[in-house]
Amino acid sequence: MTAGRRALVTGAGSGIGAACVDRLLSDGCRVAAVDLHAGDMADRAGELEAIHEVDVTDAAAVRAIDGIDEVDIVVQSAGVVGPNVPLLETPADEWERTLRVNVTGIFNVMQATVGGMVERGWGRVVNIASIAGKEGNPNLGAYSTSKGAVIAMTKSLAKELATTGVLVNSIAPAVIATPMNLATAPEVLDYMLSKIPMGRLGQPEEVAALVSWLSSEDCSFSTGACYDISGGRATY
Repeated sequence: MTAGRRALVTGAGSGIGAACVDRLLSDGCRVAAVDLHAGDMADRAGELEAIHEVDVTDAAAVRAIDGIDEVDIVVQSAGVVGPNVPLLETPADEWERTLRVNVTGIFNVMQATVGGMVERGWGRVVNIASIAGKEGNPNLGAYSTSKGAVIAMTKSLAKELATTGVLVNSIAPAVIATPMNLATAPEVLDYMLSKIPMGRLGQPEEVAALVSWLSSEDCSFSTGACYDISGGRATY
């Protein structure tokens, strides 16, 4: 049960983040939503504990979120796809931006939230990575690198906190039907879909169901794991 727990979801305005908000609300959590475009969530103000328009790459802005050190559950879905070009043609500024959002953003939020969880002896962190972080997708070198870093960072912190009551896990989805992915170049989307034995895109609600368990007390002996939700693409 997670009823009454305080949850913070980044990238909450659409896609996986929005589905996680819905699922955690249905689980009885009090949910604060963080997004770069918080105006998109204005109609949800009555459901949510708070809505914060914050760039997760800005560590000071993250730390300034009201109640950031009182959060019990953190779900990190904020991210960008980055440049769709061969690695050797990737512009340095786009490489740096992709890692800043997808890696440093997660680092910033964990630094601001996890200390309070450790003090209280209970917490759950779920970082959204990607199957690309395990296998690498061609022409998405910055994205693949960033998601591999998320998996490694999750494992590292989980080992540091293993006896504190704070569990830190990641999820590696294959391509999910989100606005971010549906805006991907058709040939890239077709490539990713061809790798999925189920032959379909995953749905945000399917990812949110896994996040729900990882955020709960029922998840009690799993930390530092990377859970595949890939329609059969991952075979290890």
